Amino acid sequence: MFGTIFKNTLIITLTKTLLLWPLPIIFALMVHNCCSKRVRKVTQTISYLPHLMSVVVVVSIIELFCSQETGLINVILNKLGRDGVYFLGEAKYFRPIYFISDIWVSLGADAVIYIAALSAVDQDCIDAARIDGASKLQRMRYIDIPTILPTIVLLFIMSMGNVLNLGYEKVLLMQNDLNLGVSEIIGTYVYKNGLQSAQYSFSTAVSLFNNVVGLVLVIITNRIAKKASDISLF
Repeated sequence: MFGTIFKNTLIITLTKTLLLWPLPIIFALMVHNCCSKRVRKVTQTISYLPHLMSVVVVVSIIELFCSQETGLINVILNKLGRDGVYFLGEAKYFRPIYFISDIWVSLGADAVIYIAALSAVDQDCIDAARIDGASKLQRMRYIDIPTILPTIVLLFIMSMGNVLNLGYEKVLLMQNDLNLGVSEIIGTYVYKNGLQSAQYSFSTAVSLFNNVVGLVLVIITNRIAKKASDISLF
């Protein structure tokens, strides 16, 4: 099962790292450049609240929306005269549901670091750019992004170390026999073999493999970042 498990883990983690990674940066820039201070604080608070919920609650909310009989989405589909869809039972829907829910839960929390880094932007530069007629997008491009670039690079390097260390809790709770082909990852495989089947030595070896791959990726990414931007962890 190595090929399937490794592929599923890479697809999920690389999609999160490469495609979903820019979203907190964009969100932080939008919040930071919001004109209303009250709207900025309310938006930041609301976006952070889902991060405080446990994984069990998040998956329960997913089931409330995606249940075949009582889910909100299927209720709307039935009202429109269409048949309900068992979203969690079809493999093609597993990853989209996982990614959408992950964005909802982690967007605000991941943006906190970037919002904090944006507080270091020199206000004199902002005022000078505004006087020179620079638009908000131009101020973001030439002032905000260069200021937080070291933070972006360092967080990206660290995220590469967790490419294979995807948390198993959410995947395990969303997993069933119908979507097992796309939802079985290294984390769930280690859990099943280590805790359920008591194969402690084997599960430890798999975890060690994860850590070695993560260390290699961190070293490679760090060297590339150092040569490209002169920013690195070590």
